[in-house]
Amino acid sequence: NRVRAALGSLSGLTEKNVGGFAFMLDGKICVGVTNDDLMVRVRTKEHESLLALPHARPMDFTGRPMKGFVFVGLEGTEKAESLEECVGRGVGFAQTLPKK
Repeated sequence: NRVRAALGSLSGLTEKNVGGFAFMLDGKICVGVTNDDLMVRVRTKEHESLLALPHARPMDFTGRPMKGFVFVGLEGTEKAESLEECVGRGVGFAQTLPKK
């Protein structure tokens, strides 16, 4: 619910249940929630800077880290400002992608 609130009323936003919740902007994933982790999609060049945030780690569903996707643990999103920053990064990246 906190992620939904941080996303607000963006036009083109949809939600899918895929073993967690994936939030899509114009058909492209921007953020998601898996267990207590926030998954954030970011530009490849921002990947390392997001990993430097407290409680962030590579996203590794398959055992191999995926560039451009980062998990941020619950402790890293407890403060509203931190959550909004992470969600904003995911939304910002999705907005740069062409619409499907």
